[in-house]
Amino acid sequence: MPVTLAEALADLAALEDPKARAVNERHGDAHGANLSRMRALAKRIGTDPELAGELWASGDVAGQLLGILVTKPRVLDAGDLDRMVRETLSSKAHDWLVAYIVKKSPLAEELRVRWLDDADADARAAAWSLTSARVAKSPEGLDLDALLDRIERELAGAPAREQWAMNETLATIGIHHPAERDRAIAIGERLQVLADYPTPPNCTSPFAPLWIAEMVSRQG
Repeated sequence: MPVTLAEALADLAALEDPKARAVNERHGDAHGANLSRMRALAKRIGTDPELAGELWASGDVAGQLLGILVTKPRVLDAGDLDRMVRETLSSKAHDWLVAYIVKKSPLAEELRVRWLDDADADARAAAWSLTSARVAKSPEGLDLDALLDRIERELAGAPAREQWAMNETLATIGIHHPAERDRAIAIGERLQVLADYPTPPNCTSPFAPLWIAEMVSRQG
């Protein structure tokens, strides 16, 4: 029997954990659901695009996350995805939407190009995440020098979410393209974006020069 919106939201409310909320809110996500338990709930519900749409439109932060987990990328058209990227209620919802839905959509490249110069910073952040994936996996046709030119101009002053995604593209260029590596490192060193980001032991810093050096060392 299909799960109703009210039932799904009640199940999410039952996952409320004050410790999880404290951690999530520090990362821009105003919900208290443990994500492992949310994934188990999504598995129990199964794929349900209709419920997914209702969860997305519910105004519930955790509801958006659950909606992403129970939908199908290919049932969403360009208009749906364009609307959703502007409606994300949390950083995690934005990340999951791009990683789990947009990147798997046949419309990913069309949207990447459209969003790269969008007036909305969240749309541009999504475009940079999609660009990182192309830089790593299918760089043919990309002008890496032009991307680095733009990153050099805009990275330091970009809004936080866009800055993070743009910085990822900078690092990805340096990691995967030796001919551009020195320039990517030099840009990172000059701009110092995320140089002081608190990084736990045994984790890779998001500061591009350190990130590039660490990942390149693993290649050899």
